[in-house]
Amino acid sequence: MLLFCPNCANALVVQDGIQSYRFCCATCPYSYDIIYRISNRVHPKLKEVDDVLGGAAAWENVDSTEERCPKCSNPRAYFMQIQTRSADEPMTTFYKCCNPVCGHRWRD
Repeated sequence: MLLFCPNCANALVVQDGIQSYRFCCATCPYSYDIIYRISNRVHPKLKEVDDVLGGAAAWENVDSTEERCPKCSNPRAYFMQIQTRSADEPMTTFYKCCNPVCGHRWRD
């Protein structure tokens, strides 16, 4: 918590007083004794992480090709191409194993 001096509008600093702590101004003689401690914590709400590839629905109507899965060696894989970099770069090809037990995903 940052407080400002009501006289000169400079930031107040915390100093050790006679019996307790106090807010003091560095440029003028203003001081304010701290009577009790105030503390609270506010945890920010984290936003949901969006699936870049569109989630499970993105893989519903895609074609398959002859690409060997590096995990289970299944000879076929689903694929889709997405432009992930700038327009002068080639598209990125994403693969998903056709084997429903495996379902491994990789990119080329």
